[in-house]
Amino acid sequence: MKLFRIINRYILSVFLSSLILILVSLISVYLIVDFFGKLRMFISNHASYSQVLRFFLHMIPVITTQMVPAAILLATLVTFGSLSRYNEIVAFKANGISIYSVALPVILAVMIMTPALFFFSELIVPKCLEKAEYIRLVEVQKRKRSGSFKQNQIWYRGAEGIYNFHIFDEQSNTIRGVTLNFFDKNFELVKRIDAEKAVWNNGKWEFYNVFVITFTDGNYPELEFKEKVAIEIPEKPEDFKHLQKDAEKMGFFELFSYVKKLNREGYDTTRYIADLHSKVAMNVICIIFVLLGIGFSLRKEKGVTLTQSIGAGVLIGFSYWLVHAFSLSLGRAGVLPPIPAAWAADFIFVVVAYLVLRRVHT
Repeated sequence: MKLFRIINRYILSVFLSSLILILVSLISVYLIVDFFGKLRMFISNHASYSQVLRFFLHMIPVITTQMVPAAILLATLVTFGSLSRYNEIVAFKANGISIYSVALPVILAVMIMTPALFFFSELIVPKCLEKAEYIRLVEVQKRKRSGSFKQNQIWYRGAEGIYNFHIFDEQSNTIRGVTLNFFDKNFELVKRIDAEKAVWNNGKWEFYNVFVITFTDGNYPELEFKEKVAIEIPEKPEDFKHLQKDAEKMGFFELFSYVKKLNREGYDTTRYIADLHSKVAMNVICIIFVLLGIGFSLRKEKGVTLTQSIGAGVLIGFSYWLVHAFSLSLGRAGVLPPIPAAWAADFIFVVVAYLVLRRVHT
């Protein structure tokens, strides 16, 4: 029993030290590439050193959540590849210790990390991403924030009034659940327009199933219904795009509430359901990656070299994200059911991990 504890601590220390080193390296590379990608934007907008530093500091938690699965995969490949290459795996077998017993502490560690990563993504990342976007758009690029995304709705202070939207689809330039409030100089409501949707078409907004309520002094409000009408407002789709909160910028529970709200109001939530399940699938892949890493590292008696480990990690990681992005796009478009589409890549790689592990000699 004491021997098992010593071995478990040793393997776990090797894995965690490799994980930290690889994660820091991946984050550093990402920051360097992102810095040079945004360098022209910062220079052209005369950004201060403080603004640049604060932007990238707030981006670190976002980058971390993206890099953790890849870091876990590479750390697993490096750890078990090294153990096998230096005949430590052979020594464990000679003492009656199976491969699965050796791998157990790493698997358990990753199983603990996975929910921790989920709650980190839920509680920390959305706030950091929102702050980073504020620094980039408002402080650096000097864009005016005329609206906000609150209580799962868009509020926008336009040039001629205050607008409220339920949802804005950037791909089709369609606003759903539209309310336009127009005020006079004394900020008294003079007209309200409610519409099922508004579509940007040929340089103008076309509203459908429209109720127009006109308020006049001393008289009852005038109510008018139109099936389709073009209403001129100075705002274009570009003015609303930065207000609609993407699924990537929402936490799981925030997105879950948003989907429930849209379902109650009868909107199509296919895209958001796919994104909702994708958030969980992208965390579960950490466990699948550690199983794949163990299998690929130990498929040869002499193990794999560091170069081979990195090559295998890049190949596995790229393959997963390619399959996941493709299946998720089909789910968002409604070609595949959204839930199976979000989990398709995880299922495929679970099967691959099982087949690879079967070939490992215990």
